[in-house]
Amino acid sequence: RLVFYSSVTAGNHKLREIIQHQLDDIREAGTYKSERIITTPQATAIGVEGTSGKILNFCANNYLGLSANNDVINYGKKALDEYGAGLSSVRFICGTQDIHKQLENKLSKFHQREDTILYASCFDANAGIFEAVLTPEDAVFSDELNHASIIDGIRLCKAKKARYLHRNMADLEEKLRSTDARIKMIVTDGVFSMDGNVAPLPEIFELADRYGAVTFVDDCHATGFFGKTGRGTEEFYGMLGRCDIINSTLGKALGGAAGGYTTGPRELVDLLRQRSRPYLFSNSLPPPVVASASKVIDILMESSELTAKVQSNTRRFREAMTRAGFTISGMDHPISPVMLGDARLASTFADEMLKRGIYVIGFSYPVVPKGKARIRVQLSAAHSEEEIDRAVAAFIEVGKQLGVVS
Repeated sequence: RLVFYSSVTAGNHKLREIIQHQLDDIREAGTYKSERIITTPQATAIGVEGTSGKILNFCANNYLGLSANNDVINYGKKALDEYGAGLSSVRFICGTQDIHKQLENKLSKFHQREDTILYASCFDANAGIFEAVLTPEDAVFSDELNHASIIDGIRLCKAKKARYLHRNMADLEEKLRSTDARIKMIVTDGVFSMDGNVAPLPEIFELADRYGAVTFVDDCHATGFFGKTGRGTEEFYGMLGRCDIINSTLGKALGGAAGGYTTGPRELVDLLRQRSRPYLFSNSLPPPVVASASKVIDILMESSELTAKVQSNTRRFREAMTRAGFTISGMDHPISPVMLGDARLASTFADEMLKRGIYVIGFSYPVVPKGKARIRVQLSAAHSEEEIDRAVAAFIEVGKQLGVVS
């Protein structure tokens, strides 16, 4: 029979006490994050536990609206029947099916790159590349507002590390000029997820050419919907194919399930298959996830209709909110942060929006800098114009109630 030991030890008690003090501090600062429970598939209208009826969702990364698309779901179901629930293995032992290679080939074709390697997430892709490629002879230059996964991934490598001021090319150039490293790698988000602003890739590429550097872009918040045909930040600038290495995700626009990847030179991908620890020591992506993403790539290769729709929805929301007196951060991107400043105000604002049937989330420190709290609105191709107008009307009503707009 099972024997259970008490966990009420002196060490356990001390751990709980220390953690509870930290939690109390978070609550006192007004930055404690509660998780709302969704009771339906991810969509523009969702069920939320504790509310009645459907709520309009404006905070998902479901940019193309394909997370609950019937064709995508059915393709995933078909793969579940044909290939099983999972592989119970890493890729190099017995975890590579033909559908994994097919998706990697499709992603390479989509991005116009030589090869692609799949990971369990883009966090894993970012964790797995720098350590595998860079040595103490090399140097990496990272935008100070890069995603946490990039920061953590760079920490794992032994290269010389430098952070340049956000989107500041003069600072980047100064740091590039000061090193004679073997490999100089410039690392940036394509789109910065908290602000919706875009990396200045033309200037970065120019500096890379001048100083013989390699360029790396995390395009998670661009792949599939940013740029004329959804090829991402490169295409937004009319420079498709210029970046040396792209990491991105299947967990946002490309079906929304899970998974990430690195796409770029064939030699790089081959090296990652040999050395990248998250790839070597993580289970293969489940067949239904692979199939769902593969179907989304097929949709994007056939038509740019959804990409055009999310871009027009973005313009509609941003223009209406600006006219109403709100400050909207970022560039012409579906991430449209409504800047509020105060953490408690952002939390209260989101709660009031939910009462009006609009699901948005307040972001505050440590996710964003202190004093920069905001409601991050994200537009989808699946939103109708009526839904966008309803959200704007709710923002105006709550904004007046809380003294944000007059």
